[in-house]
Amino acid sequence: MNESQIIERYFELATLADSEPYFAQFTPDAVVEDEGREHHGIDEIRRWRTEVPQVHYDVLSTVESGPGRVATAEISGDFPGSPVNLSYYFETAEDGRISVLRIRV
Repeated sequence: MNESQIIERYFELATLADSEPYFAQFTPDAVVEDEGREHHGIDEIRRWRTEVPQVHYDVLSTVESGPGRVATAEISGDFPGSPVNLSYYFETAEDGRISVLRIRV
């Protein structure tokens, strides 16, 4: 699976009710940064994810960025300021799982 496919899969799984496939796409020691806070490892990522509201993602672009790839997505849902464009920086491990995800405005 190439990086573009990994990113597409991330956004597909992020909207599903069954969260196990979502968490399975991360390495055990993955780091997710969102709203200036870092979440290390699957347990912390699970806790973070329970705080994220259900939203709709519309990926606008993806570009290479250093060792990773940045996807710009329009996020819409029931939250103040909706819709908003966010940048999602992804780094992946050799096995195709996400090792770093940084979400920024």
